[in-house]
Amino acid sequence: MMPQSAFNPPVGIAEDMGRGIRRILAPNPSPMTYLGTNTYMLGETGIAVIDPGPDDQSHLAAILGALGPGQRVTHILVTHAHLDHSPLAAQLARETGAKVHAFGHARDGRSAVMERLAQSGLNDGGEGIDHGFYPDIRLTDGEVVTGEGWTITALWTPGHLGNHLCFQTRGAVFTGDLVMGWASSLVSPPDGDLTDFMASCARLRDIGAEVFHSGHGAPIDVPLARLDWLISHRRAREAAILAQLGSGPATAQELAQRIYTDTPRALLPAATRNVLAHLIDLMGKNLVSPLDPLSSDARFATT
Repeated sequence: MMPQSAFNPPVGIAEDMGRGIRRILAPNPSPMTYLGTNTYMLGETGIAVIDPGPDDQSHLAAILGALGPGQRVTHILVTHAHLDHSPLAAQLARETGAKVHAFGHARDGRSAVMERLAQSGLNDGGEGIDHGFYPDIRLTDGEVVTGEGWTITALWTPGHLGNHLCFQTRGAVFTGDLVMGWASSLVSPPDGDLTDFMASCARLRDIGAEVFHSGHGAPIDVPLARLDWLISHRRAREAAILAQLGSGPATAQELAQRIYTDTPRALLPAATRNVLAHLIDLMGKNLVSPLDPLSSDARFATT
């Protein structure tokens, strides 16, 4: 397995990943996207493009330039509607005539509690929602998409975002931002939902995949080990939050400042959203309750 620290592919060059899969790194590095977004191409003649990526003309040229003689884009699949994954889908569709397949609009798939939180005024936090994204074809959980020499099964895996899909094919799963090797996934209410995230991770454990190809970073060749780490990491955060609340009520921001002591200051807002996600999950388990109307500034206490 390639260490994530050794992951340094050339930008804009299609690299063979085996199983009929190629990867192209987009030119959008950042603290939230690592070295950039991974766009994948599946197939030998009729090509499925998975996560076209950000609205970047050089990346569009890289995708189209990777098509060899006799190859054409027949399907465009999007794991979720964040600005680093979905915006280029519409232009790629216009250029190729392929249809865009996804779960739905950026707000689709939200749980009832997250919808209530959004209506309270909490906006997306950290990664940027592609509010203009609408697929041509909406995929349901378990739906099979068939191309020339390949099939993909869509798995509804909310958590990082309500409309998040993973795509399973040939022993591999394209995991988008649900499971990554370089970092734990951001779960940022009201679009991220930790209860859903944990359920989606548990679901992926049962698939028996041989490799995960994520939206950022190197392939994950030990999927079960990575999932187990993510689950245990979240449980450790939960325990830390409950321990801090044992000293008295606190807001998500106050808890983040106490728990994420090694996190750069610029990333504390994202850490605060992660803590809020945990608090809402703990509400569902009847372990904490808000002392104020549910919002990002609410104080929480153990029950």
